Amino acid sequence: MPDSIISATGIYKTYDTGTVKVDALKGVDLSVERGEMVAIMGPSGCGKTTMLNCLSGLDEIDAGEVSIDGVVLHDLPDDERSDYRARRMGFVFQLYNLLPVLSAAENVELPLLVSGVSPAESRKRSLELLELVGLSERAQHLPGELSGGQRQRVTIARALVNQPHIVWADEPTGDLDSETASGIMDLLCQLNVENGQSFVIVTHSDDVGDRAHRIVRMRDGQIVDAGDDRPQ
Repeated sequence: MPDSIISATGIYKTYDTGTVKVDALKGVDLSVERGEMVAIMGPSGCGKTTMLNCLSGLDEIDAGEVSIDGVVLHDLPDDERSDYRARRMGFVFQLYNLLPVLSAAENVELPLLVSGVSPAESRKRSLELLELVGLSERAQHLPGELSGGQRQRVTIARALVNQPHIVWADEPTGDLDSETASGIMDLLCQLNVENGQSFVIVTHSDDVGDRAHRIVRMRDGQIVDAGDDRPQ
């Protein structure tokens, strides 16, 4: 693709527990265009989350190459790769990963503070993002005082606060009822259109897959359908 923001070729990943080896990824090739929303689907244990973790640099790879916006991710030293993720990527997980002792605003601003942004600017951007996801009136509430859908909106605000080029989402609606899940996908699709960010979403949900530009289907650690025959 001429304007790929994610390019992965020949990705292999094996987990070795000491007693058994599991070939989680077996020669995966994938490209994602700038501004594209891609859903990764397949049965449990097929390698979906492993692929997301390897593409984003959270996990090491055993072979192959991952290029993010022209940067070969796994060539970077660990600290530089962590810094690159913090500045250029956002992450949304099923279980939110919010710190329970921090307010919504404090959770959202945390990535900025860690990256060295001033407290005043971090709080300003945090409140702007909470307003964007419809939670400005909940800014001072703790996660335990929020509903599941509200917590996921805080997670999305935190993922977007550093204005990332790519947002990685692992089952972002998996713990939500269907109405709340639909609202979360409405929000992600809105942000994709308005901000032009690329989204890679691991999901079991056909409803989520139907909202993406393309569905990549996996089985047994391989991509069996890259969805490239979609209408242009």
